[in-house]
Order: sequence, then C-alpha cells, then structure tokens
Amino acid sequence: MAEVPAALGLAPEEVHRVLEAASLAPSVHNAQPWLFRVLPDRIELHPDSRRRLPATDPDDRELRLSCGAALFNLRLALQGAGVRPLVSMVPGQGAPGALAIVRRGGTAEPDDEQRALLKAVPRRRTNRKPFHEAPVDPRQRHELVRAAELEHSWLHVIASPKDRAQLKKFVQQAHEIQLRDENVQAELASFTGHRPHATDGIPTDSAGVRPELQDEWVFRNFQGPERKPGKDYESDPLVVVLCSFYDGPLGELQAGQAMQRVLLAATARGLSASFLSQPVEVRSVREQLRSSLGDMLVPQTVLRLGYSTPVPPTPRRPVSELLLESNDCRS
Repeated sequence: MAEVPAALGLAPEEVHRVLEAASLAPSVHNAQPWLFRVLPDRIELHPDSRRRLPATDPDDRELRLSCGAALFNLRLALQGAGVRPLVSMVPGQGAPGALAIVRRGGTAEPDDEQRALLKAVPRRRTNRKPFHEAPVDPRQRHELVRAAELEHSWLHVIASPKDRAQLKKFVQQAHEIQLRDENVQAELASFTGHRPHATDGIPTDSAGVRPELQDEWVFRNFQGPERKPGKDYESDPLVVVLCSFYDGPLGELQAGQAMQRVLLAATARGLSASFLSQPVEVRSVREQLRSSLGDMLVPQTVLRLGYSTPVPPTPRRPVSELLLESNDCRS
C-alpha cells in the first residue's frame, strides 16, 4: 500500500480502501476505464483512454457512465471514512483531462442509508443468470426511482405491455446490428471466455448461461455455459431505463452516479440486476428510444431487475494500476 499517498486527511491505507471501493463499479465488459490522481488536497477521477471500446462505445458515453459509477462509490467510501466529499465535475482547466475532482468539505458521519449502500458495494454484481419469476413489488420500485432522483436523474419503469413490446423491439434491433459488426464482436471476445489470471473482463462463472431462441429478451453471449433444462430466462423481468435530463459529459457523469446508487439500493434490498445495453449503444436505436420517451429524457442505460441466485465477483485491477502520477497524461 506504500504507493498510495495520504489525501483529504486520510492515511495511505484509508485512501487505498476508498479507491478499492471506487474500483468495484460496473463497466462495459468489466473494462474498468478509470484512473485516479491522488494529491494531498484532492482525488481526481480520470478516464483511462487505453481501456476505451471504440466500436461498442465510440463516443465514450458509457465510459463516462462507468466513471460516474466509480465516482459514486468514491463519494460513498469517503463518507464511510468520515469525510464529507465536495465534488467538482468536468473541472476543465482546474485539472486538465479529469472528469471530476473530489475535495474534503469537512467531516461527515454516514447515515443509515449511506451505511447500507456502502455495505452493498462489495456485494453488488452484474447477474447475467436467469431470474426467478417472482415480481419486484411496487414499494421497491418506488425506492429505486427515488435513488435515481437523489442523483439528479430519472428511472423510467417500462410498465405497459405496449412499452415493453416496443423496448424488446429496440433491444432486438440493436442486438442484430451489433452481431453484424465485426469490431463490436471482437471487443466482446477480447473480454470474455477463458482468460487465466485476468484482472478485468468477464470470466465464465460470471457470464450467465448462453442465450437461446426462446428467450423473451435477447442477451449477449458472454461465453457462459450451456443452460440446464428448465433454466430459461424469465418472461417478465422488471425493466427500467436510466435517463439523464440532458446530453453531454455532465449528464453522463450524473447518470452514472444515479445508476450506481440504483444498483446498490437494489443490492441492499436483495435484488439482482444486469444490463440490456444494446439499444443505448447503437446511436440510431438510441434516438428511437429517446423519441419513445418523449424526447425530454436522454436514455443512458437499460437495466433488468429481479431475484436470482448469487454470482461470484468479477476480477478487479489492483489499486496500484489505477494511480496517475502528477505528470502522467494517460487520460
């Protein structure tokens, strides 16, 4: 831990734990596209340009969404360490290349809700397995919507049969476009399957089961095992669209924080979640989805929520690989 400096009034080992918590955020294919510059008075969050997915995410929109999720974990972990975080997003000349700067705003004692979310950080998983048919009750839906609102975003619940049928069509349309894109498929292959000692990507035991034609929703093939008889994907999961209120990096960072708060709130309540990202990754389909929501909301990701059996954690890069030196310009 010696390579992690002290910052924000925290000892090096405390800063290490804070960054470790930040690194447990979700990202496309578990690419973990974030870096941190640690200075005595701040922690800067930077994108890791070496971990871009130019075919799947050509505009780096999902990269910033993932970094927003890491930022939420960072804020939460600092609160757990007694630090009130002050966040400046997209700081510009204050920290060239940074997506956010976190400074100390005094002391803070986490409340019960923050403690529950912090406890959920290491337990949160992207669960690609089939879910049980048990529905998510309306009270829990309301709590997830509230979690997004607290982070200045909106969680749109796909409730009516007409809206569900339309979203299924968008997912299918985008999925077929991506299947025909060799570069998208090459990126997926590079992060999945048997990769001994990898510290990123999606190992086989976290890949779920392989999709089949009878599935109600189309899923990516993460090279998981063939499914056992009777283990089809559920027919009626809770599906929600996480939206920002405007386009651009700031909206994406806010939506990423909202996404992570929703995922942690779901985890704390015993729910599982996975992503149906295809319709927001294909620009033409994303525009159709946005129009279907009334054009006032900007769709950032689609989540599938429900109850399932536990899955193991995905690998993580060590904190030592996430540190930027003061003169390092990799972002």
